[in-house]
Amino acid sequence: MSGGWNTIESDAGVFTYLLDNLGVKDVQFEELLSLDPDALAQLHPVYGVIFLFKFPTDAPYQAGDRPLDGTFDNEASEQLFFAAQTIQNACGTQALLSVLLNKTDPAGGEAACVDIGDSLRDFREFTMVLPPEFRGEALSNSELIRDVHNSFAKSSPFVDETQRQSDESEDAFHFIAYTPVNGTLYELDGLQPAPISHGACSQEDFPSKVMEVLQRRIARYDSAEIRFNLLAMVRDLRIRAREIGDVELLAREERKRQDWQFENALRRHNFVGFAGEVLKGVVAAKLKEGGDAAYESWVQDATNKMKKRIEERKKGSGAGAGQDVEMEG
Repeated sequence: MSGGWNTIESDAGVFTYLLDNLGVKDVQFEELLSLDPDALAQLHPVYGVIFLFKFPTDAPYQAGDRPLDGTFDNEASEQLFFAAQTIQNACGTQALLSVLLNKTDPAGGEAACVDIGDSLRDFREFTMVLPPEFRGEALSNSELIRDVHNSFAKSSPFVDETQRQSDESEDAFHFIAYTPVNGTLYELDGLQPAPISHGACSQEDFPSKVMEVLQRRIARYDSAEIRFNLLAMVRDLRIRAREIGDVELLAREERKRQDWQFENALRRHNFVGFAGEVLKGVVAAKLKEGGDAAYESWVQDATNKMKKRIEERKKGSGAGAGQDVEMEG
């Protein structure tokens, strides 16, 4: 029986250090803000992409015995790592492993081989002889993978997501992977019965081919739906910076890593107790200043300031201010 899995964010820093903690060497994630193939190609070598989207609970996820795009390749499961998703909240880690565990071919060039570390290498060797559904169970029951995954979940004192039941009233989101393997572009989605082939694809063609597939997928949604996220799994950009002697790029990437580590540390902490103590201290100070009258005046002043801020926002400090940015096609 597998233990619980928490939800993790679709964030480059989270995924980069998740792999790092699993023992993977020289790999990072970069967020893509558009579907421009050139933006992806510039990150060469690219191992694959992870796509987050709203799961279509109100529409078919496949067309009968075939996917909505591409074709099922049932035989491919024997040659590449593909696992059925068998547990809630694990799809983010499962998607990145779907790319990573298919990049172990030393003869395939720099974009086809990653040092995945001893632990994941042993896991891959153990699971490759199993059918997809048992690979999914093996992943769900891996204490190492589950513990590393959960270490990047946001701390919440009020919600135990490992015990949360699905609620149809909430929007559901799902991670899937796209990666070229043996000359074919595959979509690896643990909720589908098999890998989905999107045709022939070389490593050089991957940026343009995968963007075409993603554009078709996004086009199936209402034009108002903008909740998508795209992360590229690439070689550590600090390696390129050192190879070409780009001091500015190296410094920028080192700062990025420091920021990621700080943000990941914040995710692990529960600040409710701290905030409560600060509030108690402020209230005590106000009561000491002038008793209940000073406290009531302080609360009223804060309420008025908040109302003023809300009114200013409604008036609009610029059309579209504070709104989400739509991914560009």
